[in-house]
Amino acid sequence: MKVGLVTTNLRGGGAEKVFLRIGGLLAARGHEVHLVLLEHLVDHAIEPGLRLHALTPPGRPCTKGFLGKRLAARRLHRRFDELARSGAFDLVISTLPFADEVAALASLPRLWHRIANTLTAEIARLEASPAKAERRRARYRRLYGQANLVAVSQGVADDLRHGLGLRNANIERVYNPFDFERLRRLAGEAVAGLLDEPYVVHVGRFAPQKRHDLLLAAWKRAARPEKLVLLAHPDPRLDALIGAHGLDGRVIVAGFQPNPYPWMKRARLLVLSSDHEGMPNVLVEALACGTAVVSTDCPSGPREILDGALARWLVPCGDAERLAEAITAALRDPPSVTDVDLSRFDARTVVAQLESLPSRWRPAERG
Repeated sequence: MKVGLVTTNLRGGGAEKVFLRIGGLLAARGHEVHLVLLEHLVDHAIEPGLRLHALTPPGRPCTKGFLGKRLAARRLHRRFDELARSGAFDLVISTLPFADEVAALASLPRLWHRIANTLTAEIARLEASPAKAERRRARYRRLYGQANLVAVSQGVADDLRHGLGLRNANIERVYNPFDFERLRRLAGEAVAGLLDEPYVVHVGRFAPQKRHDLLLAAWKRAARPEKLVLLAHPDPRLDALIGAHGLDGRVIVAGFQPNPYPWMKRARLLVLSSDHEGMPNVLVEALACGTAVVSTDCPSGPREILDGALARWLVPCGDAERLAEAITAALRDPPSVTDVDLSRFDARTVVAQLESLPSRWRPAERG
């Protein structure tokens, strides 16, 4: 099968990392996989077997406005026409709203949009500007209303159908794939800068939805002797936030890590403090590394991962006191995670679902 994957860039985000993994897994199955970047910005190592194409020179971003989207769409259409000369594409997947919009404008064949976030929760963050929130909602309904969509969790699928009201969209739930054998192998590697003292880890870019402010408020309340390690790009605003909470010296910003798994494996606990997600990979990855987790019960994903006895470690969004209590309890009496069933996220299961997408694609309804 011939597969095209389209995204804006390969900076440090989790969605981009998963997209690379999807491409690598499909290539390993013998499929011809082309990964097309709208701008040549790359933080991650390219998976073996992927054929990388970029629409700008290395290091140069594309413009994101009205005209920029259309220019990118024209370039993307031309590149896919060139790539299709050796055979038509059976499956094309784009991810993240900007790339989705450009791919739709480019009229790419057999196109699916992979939805990696809970869109109504994103819209709700704009409530201070009702007009802006309504524009965002209208934009998503135009873009996705008749489209073929891959939802990364059941919560995202339900949000698309009922939250956004996309009753005419063709929606398939496909979890993010995890190669657990490879992940555990990477977790055993030596990496520079790894702490040799007890610490708690948070993995995620510095962005409003990740709620570093909530995490830092909870960490201050918990008053633990361990260090709190943030695997995020350094940012003066993050440093200022740490200082504002009086946590200088108790929090370490360790930067983006191409291989975060040794950090997860050595941590006493991983904490997710987000207001919303699509499918938080870090929870699955930490559990696979044998590390306990505490998470906000945010839409969507955590409740699908932390089920059964692990549901105890879900706390309400935005509640620093409850988050601090859960962190303290988990560190005092760590929950066992050795028998957690993660088979539904196994790469072999997920790849089989991806391979079935061409037969499930349907053309947009007209009128």
